[in-house]
Amino acid sequence: MATLLRPVLRRLCGLPGLQRPAAEMPLRARSDGAGPLYSHHLPTSPLQKGLLAAGSAAMALYNPYRHDMVAVLGETTGHRTLKVLRDQMRRDPEGAQILQERPRISTSTLDLGKLQSLPEGSLGREYLRFLDVNGHCFPYGMADTRAPTRFVDDEELAYVIQRYREVHDMLHTLLGMPTNILGEIVVKWFEAVQTGLPMCILGAFFGPIRLGAQSLQVLVSELIPWAVQNGRRAPCVLNLYYERRWEQSLRALREELGITAPPMHVQGLA
Repeated sequence: MATLLRPVLRRLCGLPGLQRPAAEMPLRARSDGAGPLYSHHLPTSPLQKGLLAAGSAAMALYNPYRHDMVAVLGETTGHRTLKVLRDQMRRDPEGAQILQERPRISTSTLDLGKLQSLPEGSLGREYLRFLDVNGHCFPYGMADTRAPTRFVDDEELAYVIQRYREVHDMLHTLLGMPTNILGEIVVKWFEAVQTGLPMCILGAFFGPIRLGAQSLQVLVSELIPWAVQNGRRAPCVLNLYYERRWEQSLRALREELGITAPPMHVQGLA
């Protein structure tokens, strides 16, 4: 087992430039058809993917805040689901434009001054507020800390999962959920219904084992039904070109998507 994974892990640890801003990591296919399919791509066999999936799943369950392990799990288990999501984006005018233009969300691609100048209640202003309030070392938001895609053997699908990671905080903003354990679990239930990605389903079902009795009761009786209902009602959130909707009011966007207000305030619960 170690022999099978050693070449992958060696390349993973020695990969240069892992912390470069998202704008410097375009997900485009190589024109010469040789080597990796895109920046940071690590080709792996089905057996290697299976071993990476098992190891990353164990680590992610042990520590849900290991975003690197969650990322590996998503890439090694979600190929079929990513194709479904990609096809949904292709069929939607806004989603197809996203696939064509490949926008990235990071502090290197965002005009933070412009977002700060937007009216109160706008998507851009509320997204900026979310990053600040939730302690993401503003102005270095969490979108900048998302691991680059490595194990998806298709450059278009690699972009789809990268886009999912970079809009994750946008979903927190849309749903009004903090980044404590309870808030993350609620968002995972929404994402599980929306995307069907195995890592989201795993997080949704196993995340609650870390909750206390009071939070677990609130989650099961109030928050999970709300998240599932909203996830089913809303159109695919990957089809939203958020960068072109910064000036739209968050309230109007929620109404457009059919997202209702959460049944309670969960900032103080854990």
